[in-house]
Amino acid sequence: MNAGADTIRWDHTADVVVIGAGPAGLPAAIAARDHGASVIVIDCNFDIGGRGMLSGGRVQVGGGHALQKKLGIKDSADRIFRDWIRHDHAESRFSDRELVRLYADENVGMYDFLIENGVEFIEKPIRSPDASTVERIFVTKEWHIPDGVIAPHRNRNGSGLVRRLEESARKKGARFLLKHRMTSIVRERQNDGRVLGIAAANGADPVHIRANKAAIICTGGHIGNVNFRRMFDPRLTEEYQQAGEPYVTQNADGELAAMDIGASLWATAIQSIDAGVWITRTAHIGCRWGYSSLVWEPDSVMFPQARATGLTVEAWQNVILVNQFGERFWNEADTSHKFFDAALAWHGDETKLNGGGPIWAIFDAAAVRREDWKPQPPHVDPDGYFFTTDTIPELAAKIKNPYQRKPMSGAALQDTVNRYNSFAADGVDTDFRKPGPLHKIETPPFYAAWSTPILHDALTGLRTNTNAEVIDTRGNVIPGLYCAGESQGGFAQHGLTRCMVFGRIAGRHAAQRND
Repeated sequence: MNAGADTIRWDHTADVVVIGAGPAGLPAAIAARDHGASVIVIDCNFDIGGRGMLSGGRVQVGGGHALQKKLGIKDSADRIFRDWIRHDHAESRFSDRELVRLYADENVGMYDFLIENGVEFIEKPIRSPDASTVERIFVTKEWHIPDGVIAPHRNRNGSGLVRRLEESARKKGARFLLKHRMTSIVRERQNDGRVLGIAAANGADPVHIRANKAAIICTGGHIGNVNFRRMFDPRLTEEYQQAGEPYVTQNADGELAAMDIGASLWATAIQSIDAGVWITRTAHIGCRWGYSSLVWEPDSVMFPQARATGLTVEAWQNVILVNQFGERFWNEADTSHKFFDAALAWHGDETKLNGGGPIWAIFDAAAVRREDWKPQPPHVDPDGYFFTTDTIPELAAKIKNPYQRKPMSGAALQDTVNRYNSFAADGVDTDFRKPGPLHKIETPPFYAAWSTPILHDALTGLRTNTNAEVIDTRGNVIPGLYCAGESQGGFAQHGLTRCMVFGRIAGRHAAQRND
């Protein structure tokens, strides 16, 4: 906190300062400009978009908007509300009803807002794989990258969302400061303790940005901050990577800065529900980041950091999965959350009481042929995430990775493979009931590929009211501080839409502040 604005030399000033230029921050900036406020948007990255840039562009928006009507889909705000407070659905039962009610009422307006700001949709709905009971997911048309433009990723429909919103925000006069990371929130000590602005860093240079009306936190959540996420689930130790890296980090900057001035968290019950995609299997093995719908292609500007595309698994019958001790732990073909519970379970490492440690896919040359893989760079990352050799014991000895705390026993891995091969010979997995066909692992060379579960949704975050104003630990509004997106708690919906809806609400309300 600071005593007042007169004690700080402000480098920049705007009515509304938006921290984060992703699916929440961009609508916040546009809405604030639409209501007459001057806007500065900062982002720690070299480009805009956050994880929205990497997404499939699936926007869950309903309520009976124009496209739904055109396609004959009957929907209403009341139906959205009923769907997202269902007690019989894990992803909806914990959500705050006031937030859900406002979200439902804002859906049609959100659709109109997107169309007005240049977003285009493919006119074919996708059935919602969540609490929704009618088709509400529509995919944005991809933004086609002009020649000569360096982009973080190609062939992602989410680019058609965030690039169009960025384009509109800039046309409407929002100012963007990229490579600026927020370090703290400046709050007045006297009077009502209003937020005055933020401190940030542009590389090594400190920057102070005055917010005449409000600051809006849209920093993307905390799933990339190991210490922070373990407050909600102690199992989520450092070996679990997160979807969107290395382009985005989700390091809890917004939550931590807000908590430093008294902000409260909520909806912790939904961090570790046995449903949804807050945690997922690695669909692309042998690389550090193997989120199911994201492949880092060699022509991406991020590829030097990502280092591999991964080997996409078509059938888990072609591999076995072992823990850091070289032991199978569950049915590899199981897609339920029981698989994750087994993967994250403590397996006897006295130096690591939480988290299950690395998971490795073990397979042979015959599996490579069945899957039609190319087990060499750029498809795999031999620097700690992919290994190969001619014998199973030698393979175990080769495995060296920052998260592999102890050497894997060659004898243990050989015993595991021998036992599995006996199951393959008999046609029955008596340990974990993995469905067939079971294939022996006996044809050299042999391979070990990183296959540790990867994290996606934060689902928990800062407590806000229906204006998206941040609430402190005593239940009071922190004047001039707002939050939207994955840093906002209270509503456990996977995807882009809740981020955009509350971003728009935050920008609108912030611009209309009079104090």
